Amino acid sequence: MSVSVEQSCRTANEKRSVGAYRTRDSAVVTLTIGIGVYMSSIQIDRLPTKATATGTRMPIPAPRGPVSALLISVLSGSDGNPTAFTTAARGLASERDDRSIVFDDDAQLSLTMLYELHLQGLDRVSDAWEWNVDLLAGRAALEAPFEAAVREIAAAHHQGSDDVVSKLWAMTAPSTGPSMSKFMATDATAEQFSEVLIHRSLNQLRESDVHTFGIPRLAGAPKAALVEVQSDEYGGGRLERMHSTLFAHTMRELGLSDRYAHYLDVVPAVTLASLNVLSFFGLHRRLLGALVGHLCAVETTSSLPSKNYSAGLRRLGFGSRATLFYDEHVEADSVHEQIAVRDLAGTLAEQDPAMGADILFGAAACLSFDDLLAEHITGSWDRSETSLRSSPTRE
Repeated sequence: MSVSVEQSCRTANEKRSVGAYRTRDSAVVTLTIGIGVYMSSIQIDRLPTKATATGTRMPIPAPRGPVSALLISVLSGSDGNPTAFTTAARGLASERDDRSIVFDDDAQLSLTMLYELHLQGLDRVSDAWEWNVDLLAGRAALEAPFEAAVREIAAAHHQGSDDVVSKLWAMTAPSTGPSMSKFMATDATAEQFSEVLIHRSLNQLRESDVHTFGIPRLAGAPKAALVEVQSDEYGGGRLERMHSTLFAHTMRELGLSDRYAHYLDVVPAVTLASLNVLSFFGLHRRLLGALVGHLCAVETTSSLPSKNYSAGLRRLGFGSRATLFYDEHVEADSVHEQIAVRDLAGTLAEQDPAMGADILFGAAACLSFDDLLAEHITGSWDRSETSLRSSPTRE
C-alpha cells in the first residue's frame, strides 16, 4: 500500500545541502542535511555478485496467452511473422476498453517484454527488434487501452491544482490508517517478506533506470535536480553503493536470487502493470511531466515505509546486510523528496505551467498502482494464499 513519509523540514525557505564523502577503502557515506549529519558506516561487499556487477538481460518468460505466445515466438526466432503479433495485439486491445487490461496477464506480459527491448533487452533476442515497426504497432495498440485505464485509476487520487508543490505534498501526506509497511514491521513472516521482495525485484534491480530517461528531456534547474537525485540512486559512481546493488544484497540475505527478472514468471499481472506504468511514462517524451510526478511520488513515500521494512527484518533476526537497502532510503529520500518536489517538479511547473497536470497525473498513477499491488498482496495473505502465481525458485 502506498504510504507517504513523515513530513519534515518542509518550509519555503528551507536550506538543504547534500554532500557525500566516500572513501575508496570503506563503505562510509555522509549525507549532510541542513545542520544534521547522517552517516551509514556499514561495511558492504566491495565486489557484488556477478549478476549484479555485469547486469543481465531479461529471461524469455513462459507465455500467458495467445498474444504473448506470438510475441515470444517472434523474439525467439521460432516464428518470423511479427505482423501476426500486431494483429493479435490489436484484437486483444479492442476487447479491453476498461481497466480490465491492468489485470490481463497476456497484455501486461506482452507490454513488459516490448518495453524491455528498450532497456536491458531479452536473453538471446536480437537488439534489432527494438525498432521493428510491427512490434511498435502492436505495442501502440496495447498502450491505448492501458493509458485509458491508468488515467481512470489515477483520477481517484487527484484533481487539478495550480500549486503543484502543495498538491504533491497533500497527495503524499502520511496516512494514519493501517498500511502494508506497518504490517511488515510488526507481523510479517520471512516468507511474506520474500514475496514482497519478489514483487519489487523487477523494478528495484534496475532502480532509477527509467526515471533517468527524463534527464535529456529537461533543461536548466529541473535537469540539475534530477541529476542530483539520480546520482545518489546510482551510488555516486560507486557500484557497491548503487541502490540496485543494495537491493540485491537484501534478496540474497533472504535466500532469493538477485538475477534481474529471475522471478518474472511468478509475479501476477498487477505487478507487471505497476512496472509498465513507469516504462510507459519513460518511453514517451510527451509524458515527461508524468515521469517527473512518478519520481516525486516514489521519493516522498519511501522513507517511512523503508523504516518499517527495516524494523521488520531486524525483528525476524536479519542483520545489516539485509536492512541496508531500507536504511539508506530512510535518510536519503527525506532529502530527495525536497529536491524532487521543489527543485524538479515545482521549477518545471513554473517554467511550463502546462506540465502541472501531467506531473500530478504521474504522481497519482504511482500511488494508485502501489495501492493496487498492496491490496493484491494483503488480500491474498488474508485468504491464507500466496500473492504469487506459483512458488518461486531460490537459486
